[in-house]
Amino acid sequence: MDMKITLQVNGAAHQLFIDTRTTLLDALRERLGLTGPKKGCDHGQCGACTVLLDGRRVNSCLALAVAHQGAEIITIEGLGDDENLHPLQQSFIEHDAFQCGYCTPGQICSAVGMLREVEAGWPSAVSVDLNAEHVTLSDDEIRERMSGNLCRCAAYANIVPAIAEVLLIPSPDAKPGSGSGVYPEPIRSAQGKLRELIGDRNKEAEQ
Repeated sequence: MDMKITLQVNGAAHQLFIDTRTTLLDALRERLGLTGPKKGCDHGQCGACTVLLDGRRVNSCLALAVAHQGAEIITIEGLGDDENLHPLQQSFIEHDAFQCGYCTPGQICSAVGMLREVEAGWPSAVSVDLNAEHVTLSDDEIRERMSGNLCRCAAYANIVPAIAEVLLIPSPDAKPGSGSGVYPEPIRSAQGKLRELIGDRNKEAEQ
């Protein structure tokens, strides 16, 4: 059955007449021409199709487009542009955190959502204190939280430090476990390097 829907993608409204079985990934790629999200496994296992849905990362190959009318959908194309890259995009470039680049859009979108989860105080499977209000992003934490995004080129050694360098300005609505709101804006120091506002990873690792 076909249905008329409206999707809010990267700040713009798009009206589509689609089959109700159409995935969000297919709607983005085939109907809106947004080819940043990639079709890898098409089973929600590789993370190449990751987008942000109301600020939270999702596998768009597992989401039905008709189920997300009114939601704010952000793809890699909506994070930045050639003149104003998102700090994570810039950090991936500086750290050479990719090879073929196929998984990179999903990696970056997932990292944006992951940092938002950290800001909200969400623990992971490797978090020592599940009730801690402050999450320190160790390398192990980053690896665990990004484990749903696979890289067949094995660029993980550079992906982890690329993510670790990008830190957040706490959002006014950030509450432990809330996951609400849109990802906050990072800042740069005078030296042009992204600095961590979540916590001092090195100092806390030494304690």
